[in-house]
Amino acid sequence: MKEFISDFNKLVKLRLTLTVVFSASISFLIGATQQGDIIWFNWALLTLGGFLVTGAANGFNEIIERDLDKLMERTKDRPLPAGRMTNGQALVLSVFMGIAGTLVLVNLNFIAGLISVFSIFLYAFVYTPLKQKSPIAVWVGAIPGALPPLIGYYAAFESAGFGLAYAAVSEKAIVITPLVLFAIQFFWQFPHFWAIAWVADDDYKRAGFRLLPTTRRDKLSAWMLFISAVLMIPVGFLPMYYGFGGWIFTGVSLIGALMFAWYGYQHLQKMEISTAKKIMFTSFAYLPITQLVLLLDFKPF
Repeated sequence: MKEFISDFNKLVKLRLTLTVVFSASISFLIGATQQGDIIWFNWALLTLGGFLVTGAANGFNEIIERDLDKLMERTKDRPLPAGRMTNGQALVLSVFMGIAGTLVLVNLNFIAGLISVFSIFLYAFVYTPLKQKSPIAVWVGAIPGALPPLIGYYAAFESAGFGLAYAAVSEKAIVITPLVLFAIQFFWQFPHFWAIAWVADDDYKRAGFRLLPTTRRDKLSAWMLFISAVLMIPVGFLPMYYGFGGWIFTGVSLIGALMFAWYGYQHLQKMEISTAKKIMFTSFAYLPITQLVLLLDFKPF
């Protein structure tokens, strides 16, 4: 049983899944704050549905990449490449999680459920095969990677069909706020994933993955990483600009963005794995911290 739990955690990429669920759950609380009513049972349903849907997407990803995972040090001990789980077993688990998670989210909020289905499809069946073909995979993958805030935010609202019950809510609350949350997480992924790609490039090459902007650790890739880090500065001002983020969030976001930019500049000068790691670790801290601060400093319309 202990081995199955360990293998299940690796199949669903537990740390990644929990990060995604955290993002969605914080966005749910932001949406609930906008309404003035937090329904904790619905929050628990969102957490469960989000976990299942994300786990399903990661499971499909590992099924597709089973033979490639054997080639990389960081993934060769996953249950499929290591032979501790069959494709059939992983498929049954992934399909079950995908259906169950989607049903939970659809019943919670139709739009949230619809976005979750789109997210699974885009991540598992578009982004995953693209990783071997073109660096554009990072751009495609950034879309499903930024959808959890949308799913979480909309899940906080009651809906009947395509948003009919949103009629009493302001347009800014149902359009601007979730799109800004999406934008922040979308832009964050470029310094995040390109830094990881720089650090893990040797391992990725064994599987034929092309995730750096030029597919190489060269000056242009370093420039792209630096530019993506600098872009986090204006992105962090969006909540204040649109009227739902306060000074505390903006200040914390600015500090994080300046760290991104400074480490990005250092990396541009040295182009070392150690400098890319500084960007990578900054990205690990930036998103959960700024999301929590935004929840505490959120200004409802």
